[in-house]
Amino acid sequence: MRKAALAFALGALLVALALVYRAARFTSRQVAAPASAPLALDTAGVAVRLAGALTFRTISYQDSASFDAREFSRFQDYLRSSFPKLHARLKREVTSGSSLLYEWRGTDTTLEAILLLAHQDVVPVETGTESRWTEPPFAGHIADGYVWGRGALDDKGNLMAVLEAVERLIADGVTPRRTIYLAFGHDEEVGGSHGAARTAALLASRGVRLEFVLDEGGAITTGLVSGLSSPVALVGIAEKGYLSLELTVQAEGGHSSMPPPQTAVGILGAAVARLEAHQMPRHISGATAAMLDYIGPEMAFSRRLALANRWLFGGLIAHQFGATPSGNAMLRTTTAPTILAAGVKDNVLPSSARAVVNFRILPGDSVAGVLAHARGAIDDPRVTIRVLSESAKEPSPVSPVGAESFGLLQRTFRQVAPGVIVTPWLVVGGTDARHFDALTPNVFRTGALGLGPADLGRIHGTNERVAIADYARNITFYIQLMRNSAL
Repeated sequence: MRKAALAFALGALLVALALVYRAARFTSRQVAAPASAPLALDTAGVAVRLAGALTFRTISYQDSASFDAREFSRFQDYLRSSFPKLHARLKREVTSGSSLLYEWRGTDTTLEAILLLAHQDVVPVETGTESRWTEPPFAGHIADGYVWGRGALDDKGNLMAVLEAVERLIADGVTPRRTIYLAFGHDEEVGGSHGAARTAALLASRGVRLEFVLDEGGAITTGLVSGLSSPVALVGIAEKGYLSLELTVQAEGGHSSMPPPQTAVGILGAAVARLEAHQMPRHISGATAAMLDYIGPEMAFSRRLALANRWLFGGLIAHQFGATPSGNAMLRTTTAPTILAAGVKDNVLPSSARAVVNFRILPGDSVAGVLAHARGAIDDPRVTIRVLSESAKEPSPVSPVGAESFGLLQRTFRQVAPGVIVTPWLVVGGTDARHFDALTPNVFRTGALGLGPADLGRIHGTNERVAIADYARNITFYIQLMRNSAL
């Protein structure tokens, strides 16, 4: 017994030493970079131009018949008048009717180009919520240090910042060595199949290869990463796939006074409940694993110890990280019933019932895998399962954090926002960037706008706004990025 106890104690000591050793070797991955020289910006002027951009109702609707091409044309006229130097210097093309592609030709054509993306379109304001806005959503008001309006964060705050940056560099007499493309889609909010997808195909047909692509999908966050008090710049290195499944049930209708043991509604409800009860498994992998590798060394020792030893604490980490909807979304393919439809009257048994369930697919999973999982979880031949084919999108590849261009983004962030912690992360929504995967393995999603907990509901929600100081920093970020990568 004494020998067994001694052996157990020795084993526990060895494990403890191994844990501490791994934690000691779990060192910071942040790059050292001196702060960039202060840049004098006309902050009042840039704010006014952004506010003007927010007055245009460049809205994407699910019903394409509602698309207002004239409003997009008016917005593009506004861009011409707001950025005269850029439009005099860069080659400009209108693609697919309303998307924009600019080329700033570099002096060294042997260098692969870079591509900066943003999108012109915005989501509608939900009918009946207009009165809840502190400032009207399409008035372009500036108040209390913010520019208010639909699109301030998603995504005109990036689009206008890119244009401001190029206009400033041209005014400073700059000519890039590396060619810089700017591409601004018109239908990102409904998938980008007519805008960004066709722009990507056009560039591919011209033999364009890119050093890297940068799109929306990240920000400088405060208070969003548990365990870190410092601001954290999130750089998306992958995004989730997308799939909607339609579930339908056919049954005998009739009078509700004589119902069968299971109605169409009951059968469908049970199927949806089984999908929610049998979620796809969690994984700490890919972009999420990379994120933990980058933020872990910046945390207090207890958290650093756990994150450095995921071989032992992986289950606990996944449980704690996945306790919130945002954390759970980074660990698994999520399941979200979004539409239920059946019945026409309270005393009539419906002869059919329909549901739509949306899945956001984790890199490593697939459309086919999700479909197989759904069929196995429902396991009921009375439920017909159909892929809404227009929705099906595989997850993006995971861009390498070892790429020179990822290091360049790290350095740029550290120059314009000293002390910020830069980390890769998984974008749980969708962006136009996915359409450009064939042109480069280095596809990133980020920017230097600020986001805190209270701002998450503003994106696609009420009171969308951007702080003028954050917007100015975003312009500085793009200027510094182009200086670092292309000049």
